[in-house]
This record gives sequence, C-alpha cells and structure tokens, in this order.
Amino acid sequence: MNGSFQTSGGWMEVIAGSMFSGKTEELMRRVRRATIARKRVQLFKSHLDDRYAGLLAISSHDRRSIEAIPVDSAAQITLRLDPAAQVIAIDEAQFLDSEIVRVATALAERGRRVILAGIDSDFRGEPFGSMPQLMAVAEVVDKLHAICVLCGSPASRNQRLIDGKPAPFHSPTIMVGAADSYEARCRACHVVPRGDDTQQQLL
Repeated sequence: MNGSFQTSGGWMEVIAGSMFSGKTEELMRRVRRATIARKRVQLFKSHLDDRYAGLLAISSHDRRSIEAIPVDSAAQITLRLDPAAQVIAIDEAQFLDSEIVRVATALAERGRRVILAGIDSDFRGEPFGSMPQLMAVAEVVDKLHAICVLCGSPASRNQRLIDGKPAPFHSPTIMVGAADSYEARCRACHVVPRGDDTQQQLL
C-alpha cells in the first residue's frame, strides 16, 4: 500500500500483523505523507500502550515517535475529534472497544481517510478485539509479517513469554509488553501450552 488509494469520498485502511512486523512504522509513514500533502491529520492511540514514547505519542520499536492523543474508548475519539481533520489515524486499534468499528465506518462515510493499525491475533493465535471486523469493512487491508526468531520464516504469531517460557493458554489476553515478554514466531514455532490434551484432540 503506497498511500495513493483514493475514492470520491472517505475510506478505511487497516494495517494488521504481529508484533515487530512494522505496523506502527507504516502508520507513521502514512501520517507523514499525509502531512507533507498538507492534509490535516489527527492521531489517536490506545492509552494501554505507553511503551517507549510515553502516553502522548506513538512510537515504533526503533524509538521514532509522533505525538498522539491517548484514548480508552472509541467514544473518546468522537469527543476529541478535530472537525477539520481530513485524516484520522488510530494505533493499537485491537485494544479499543467494539464501537471502534462503528466510529471508523462513520468517519469514512463522512469523507475522512481513516487509517487503523493493530495486532490481528492475540498470543493464542486467535482473532484479537475488533481487528477482524475492521479488516472486513475496510477498503484496503495490508497484513505485515515479522521474522520468526527461531527459524527465520515469515512470522504471523505473537509468542508471549513468562520467565522465558511460553505463556499458558488461560493467561490474560492483554498484557502490554515488548521484546522482554514477546517474540515473533511462525505458525510452526508458536507454542501455547493448554495444560490438558485439548490441542491433541483437535488434531
């Protein structure tokens, strides 16, 4: 996606993928290009993610950052929306409530370009938050991949680690962290202990 997609009205773009796949970097690139094109841009982020740049910015894993407005719900985006904004960008969309689908759709229908970035599957490898619905209703979807730390294949899974070992299946879904608690892995190398033989029964 080169950021050149246009319609006569608004539209939605979703940047999905695992951790360490470059989602935030791509979101930042599109925001910078929109700014260069003299578009009025407003950037939001989930308040749950305060890594690297703190609460008032989004930041990539290489520490580059752009100022952002922290929110803890889709309704707060509506309340803090700049009426003149032409481009609305939202990072870590998987952490927001299900209303984000309706809010993003409404913004696009009102002529805005809406760019959302988020992790599309949780540490279990299951759909994360509203990302599946956002991907379904967006005009453009880009799924990025990291590199599996074990075998070097394209990675689409988030391996959560607790004390260096794979987190069990019944761990909490949300646990914000970075390289010390997560690794990018491919399907074959991704491990989620269930504590029973359920996984074997499914094979």
